Amino acid sequence: MTISQPTNQLLSGLPPSIRRKLLIRQEPMRLESSTALVELGDSIRHVYFPIDAVVSLLTAPSAENAALEVGLVGNEGMVGVWLLLGVDEAPLRALVQGSGLAWRVEAKTFRRALTRNRDVRATFNRYLYVQLVQLAQTAACTRFHIVESRLARSLLMTRDRVDSREFHVTQRVLAHVLGVRRAGVTRAASSLRRRKLIRYSRGDVEITDERGLERAACGCYAADKETYAGVIGRGRTREDRMRQ
Repeated sequence: MTISQPTNQLLSGLPPSIRRKLLIRQEPMRLESSTALVELGDSIRHVYFPIDAVVSLLTAPSAENAALEVGLVGNEGMVGVWLLLGVDEAPLRALVQGSGLAWRVEAKTFRRALTRNRDVRATFNRYLYVQLVQLAQTAACTRFHIVESRLARSLLMTRDRVDSREFHVTQRVLAHVLGVRRAGVTRAASSLRRRKLIRYSRGDVEITDERGLERAACGCYAADKETYAGVIGRGRTREDRMRQ
C-alpha cells in the first residue's frame, strides 16, 4: 500500500501533494475491535482515516440508557472531524466496531494542512456537513422507524464501509447502534434471517440478498448515500475525479 494510492475515499479526494504531507513517514495501523480511539471529553491528538476498519460514534451512556450510536465512519470518511470547528475536545466516543486498517495523522499535522490550503479545508468542510446530516438522520431514524428496518440500514452501511457482504458485528454493538436491548436485536435479526436476507451466527454476518436488504431498510439509508454522493462528489473537479 502506498501513499499515492490510499484506500480511504476522503484522502483520495485530496491532491497527491497534500496526501504526501499528511501521510509522510506513516504506515497504515491496525485498529482492533472494541478499542476506543477517543473518549468523550478527551483531547483529540490524532485523526483517523479508516481503510477497512469501521468506527462507531457513540453518545455517553446515561443512568437510564446505554450509549447510542449516532454515526458510523469507514473508508468514506474520518474520525476527528470536530477539529474543523476549532475544538480539540471530543464530543462523542469513537469505538472500533470492526477491526481493520486506518491511517493515523497527528492533529497538529492535520490542522496545518487546513490552514495552508483553502481547497483542502473546503473538502473537509463538506465531509463535516455530511456527518452532521448523518447525525440528524440517525436521530430521526431512531425515533420513527422500526428496529428491523434500522438493522437493515446499519448492516448495509457497514457493508459499504468494509466493501464486503461478510463481516463481524456483535449483538452488544448492534444494541448500541439501534438503541434497544439485545433481545430486540435478536428478534430483528431473526426476522431478516427468515426472509433469507442475511445469515447471522455469533456475530458473523453475511448479506445473502443485497437488493432485498436494501428494500427492507428504511429510507434513511438511501438518503445518507445521496447526501454523501451529492456533497462530496459535487465538490471535486473533473480533473480530481479523473486522477482517481
